[in-house]
Amino acid sequence: MKYKQALFPWVIYRLLPNFQRLTVARFRHRNDAEEHMKIIQRLLPQASFSIAFEVSQPYPRVQPTISTILE
Repeated sequence: MKYKQALFPWVIYRLLPNFQRLTVARFRHRNDAEEHMKIIQRLLPQASFSIAFEVSQPYPRVQPTISTILE
């Protein structure tokens, strides 16, 4: 996952046939995603949407060494 995507973990997906999904928008806060989804559902009442929290893989932690601590 890219760093910018990690900043916006709440995702609205449009659910498609055969268990496919299409990313519609990304948000920092769940409340923003819920409000945006309400608007989209009014515009496209026949479509199915879902909100998900996309957990990113943690970035590898760099273990400090003695030389980096003393610098």
